Amino acid sequence: MGSNRGALPKGGAMRASATTLYLMSLLLSSLLLRPTSAMRSPYVVYLGAHSFGPDVSLIDYNRVTESHYEFLGSFLGSSDKAKDAIFYSYTRHINGFAATLEDEEAAQIAKHPKVVSLFLNKARKLHTTRSWDFLGLENNGVIHASSIWKKARFGENTIIGNLDTGVWPESKSFSDEGMGPVPSKWKGICQNDVDAAFNCNRKLIGARYFNKGYAAVAGPLNSSFDSPRDTEGHGSHTLSTAGGNFVAGANVFGFGNGTAKGGSPKARVAAYKVCWPPVGGNECFDADILAGFDMAIHDGVDVLSVSLGGDPAPHFNDSVSIGSFHAVKHGIVVVCSAGNSGPADATVSNISPWQITVGASTMDRQFSSYVTLGNKMRFKGESLSATGLPNMLFPLISSVDAKAANASAGDAQLCKAGALDLKKVKGKILVCLRGDNARVDKGQQAALAGAVGMVLANNEVSGNEIIADPHVLPASHITYTDGVAVFHYINSTGAPMAYITRPKSQLGTKPAPFMAAFSSKGPSTITPEILKPDITAPGVTRKRDNIIEPITNASHYEATPFSYGAGHVQPNRAMDPGLVYDLTVQDYLGFLCALGYNETQIKLFSEGSYRCPKPISLTNFNYPSITVPKLNGTVTVSRTVKNVGSPGTYKVRILKPAGISIFVKPESLKFEKIGEEQTFKLTLKAKKANAAKDHVFGGLTWSDGKHYVRSPIVVKAL
Repeated sequence: MGSNRGALPKGGAMRASATTLYLMSLLLSSLLLRPTSAMRSPYVVYLGAHSFGPDVSLIDYNRVTESHYEFLGSFLGSSDKAKDAIFYSYTRHINGFAATLEDEEAAQIAKHPKVVSLFLNKARKLHTTRSWDFLGLENNGVIHASSIWKKARFGENTIIGNLDTGVWPESKSFSDEGMGPVPSKWKGICQNDVDAAFNCNRKLIGARYFNKGYAAVAGPLNSSFDSPRDTEGHGSHTLSTAGGNFVAGANVFGFGNGTAKGGSPKARVAAYKVCWPPVGGNECFDADILAGFDMAIHDGVDVLSVSLGGDPAPHFNDSVSIGSFHAVKHGIVVVCSAGNSGPADATVSNISPWQITVGASTMDRQFSSYVTLGNKMRFKGESLSATGLPNMLFPLISSVDAKAANASAGDAQLCKAGALDLKKVKGKILVCLRGDNARVDKGQQAALAGAVGMVLANNEVSGNEIIADPHVLPASHITYTDGVAVFHYINSTGAPMAYITRPKSQLGTKPAPFMAAFSSKGPSTITPEILKPDITAPGVTRKRDNIIEPITNASHYEATPFSYGAGHVQPNRAMDPGLVYDLTVQDYLGFLCALGYNETQIKLFSEGSYRCPKPISLTNFNYPSITVPKLNGTVTVSRTVKNVGSPGTYKVRILKPAGISIFVKPESLKFEKIGEEQTFKLTLKAKKANAAKDHVFGGLTWSDGKHYVRSPIVVKAL
């Protein structure tokens, strides 16, 4: 018999076997969990501008792409690896590429002297008929000879590009009825290789889509993404607002009936789809935005409309800023939205001086719908609901009181999907709180739960800003103050009842405009010396509203230039402004010098040698607003104005910010010819006893009795 010495008992062997298996499983798990390579992320590598000659060809563009492969290959080890990593090569006007890189690789590339900037492919958000009458371009549908529309021939043959969610080509706003041949300078295409039903015409002269930056985050896309067609609606809305054709009989459920048209109804339009279904709440990615800009410049647009943005970033770490800079270099005007992150301070996006940044304000039309409570209290709201209630009172319930058993009180209060108890809601008017989810979605959830109507009450942040939406059930949107009264009535009444009237159109409402609560506000967190937004326009200001009072915010407190910039746009006066603060690309390069970019860096995107002027100061940058964010004692600021009108003498008038003394030299400017320039200086001094430690506001106006050239003044004393 063989010896059992050294052998384990049967139970011990089993335990050893189990232990071995356990250790092996741990080893395998650790091997599986160990990354085979470091994490890769999509980056944008910005190399400046191209310096092509006049006869650029496809061969030149291909050489650029090859140079990008060679450049990245020098870091990755081969051009083949670079080809796998690069998903965009910007070859037309913007020099750079987008690629998936390890963080360590990105850090090394960023140090190279040819690299202006390197940044992650970040996500950005979309910013969301009576308007032209309110702006003075027409009067009750009649367009007078003095209107800028007449003088500018309705924007005839101007080409407006739009970076957004694409376009719905079948919309009547993009009909080419009455349009002549496509301008000969146009080099764009109608990118419908996959979506054969998508057609361009003599109005909608081009459309492209860019989705590689989106795919780098969202993952592989199916063929439905290979089209510039707008399935969301935002792009068609913004493009038709800018350049939509005349559409007679336009209305929403019979409300606001009239002829719809864009700001330049005879312009040609082109869509650049750079925004897609949200990923993490964001729709537009830097790599796609930059590609859209590059092709729009190449195609030959005259104006670019950009209603998207993100958190402010340094000017050349921001795709919208980079793209705008190259567009402006080529004579293209870039108009951007200020953002939808108001009413908090320091939320404004699109803050570069070469962008025209527009805040959102209201206009003088309302679609009034009244909420009447059982105690006879009556509140004026707004709505575009297609249906109405029978003329009787209905039970009224707060959405919090209608909470589903498994839902949070917060979700129920906001009327979110799945948060409402159908038995509690059925047959009643439901009161929902504004915020977080879409306003019309709240109505949809109320209807799905069986409500007969909805009262949408503002939260405190939204104040008195109410909006007419096409709700799916009878509804009325009321102010915060009125909402507080409605909730008090519900909580203090045993059987609360209410009624909602059908909406009715009202024109000439006052005061108007006031600032939309959602409109993002200054100061700029990147360059506080530049006031943003620049102006405001109907997004849902004059130097004042239509009752000649200062413009207010949504809570009816006086607004500041951090909300409206220089004021509400008045297009007809823009035809004859008298004086302008002229800015050229050279001024923008000087601005970049003042921010610390050196001449070697600037040469990469200026397409030529450039010397930074000395001395240089951001406060002397010739911007039409005057902002001194750190006034310590006394500072002197200079500005230059150019005469673009008739000869004349302009005298200065100053509205001094509280606690600040201002002296202007000279106090009058005499112009004898068009194009003549004059320089003036302002000396600002903080009065020690009463200088405010927060921002204070004033203004400077040059006037010859006919023209009023106003600059806002913003000061913060140290």
